[in-house]
Amino acid sequence: MQTRTDLAIENTETQTDLPGIVKEELNDGDIKITRIEITSEETAGLIKKPVGRYITVESLPLTDNFRDLRKEALMIGNEIRQFLPQGDVLAAGLGNTDITPDALGAKSMRYVLATRHIKGEFARSTGLEKLRSVSVISAGVMGQTGIEVSEIVKSLSESVKPSAVIVVDALAAKELSRLGCTVQISDTGIYPGSGVGNHRKGITKENIGVPVIAVGVPTVVDAVTLAQDILNRHDIEKSKISPRGESMIVTPREIDLLIESAAKLVGMAINCALQSEYDFDTLLSLVS
Repeated sequence: MQTRTDLAIENTETQTDLPGIVKEELNDGDIKITRIEITSEETAGLIKKPVGRYITVESLPLTDNFRDLRKEALMIGNEIRQFLPQGDVLAAGLGNTDITPDALGAKSMRYVLATRHIKGEFARSTGLEKLRSVSVISAGVMGQTGIEVSEIVKSLSESVKPSAVIVVDALAAKELSRLGCTVQISDTGIYPGSGVGNHRKGITKENIGVPVIAVGVPTVVDAVTLAQDILNRHDIEKSKISPRGESMIVTPREIDLLIESAAKLVGMAINCALQSEYDFDTLLSLVS
């Protein structure tokens, strides 16, 4: 029975001897950064992750109300910036706001500063002439719009002509310990709904036409995967965990707080990545 996870760090933890995996780990206090590059197509097939770069930032739980997200947002922003070319950027939040564990993408867009319309004399008179041009969209899900999310992002990309697209979505993890305290960044794009087994057409460089940087936070664990991980068994009868064939998903009790905190962190990290001419407090004041 296959383990379900969207995190490259979990796909590679037990595959230390495979060729074509380059890993680097950094620690800064409570924050750990793991950079993984998959260079081999053969290895990519074995671990079920596309060739590309993956950065995982792990820290204290986002549900800690007393945390200052400044340091973490700046660090994550710096990691995102490494993937970005020069030029305009389109930021797209994915997911369904009516389902809390899936609301991360849309809610994070509330904190991303849209600047494409700030130009000319207004920009100069307000001291915002150094803002990078950014367009922001909450793309929803096909069940709400009747349109594939990839079609929405591609159409907008063809219209606003960004140099890159940043997509944000909720992810699935294998381990409960990674829920709400992990951020993954990659340059391989994203397949909406894959975390809950609802695979849609990918939002990738190949489909969209420009580089796609994916940012996500794991908010759920597949019940079968969780049982396998806890019991260290891979022969568990699926029907005992998923009666009537439904795919059962586990999410933290404090998921509402987790999503709100994660949305703010990811949104501000994207601002820090895109608007390096402005400090954190200025950016926060512009989106508050």
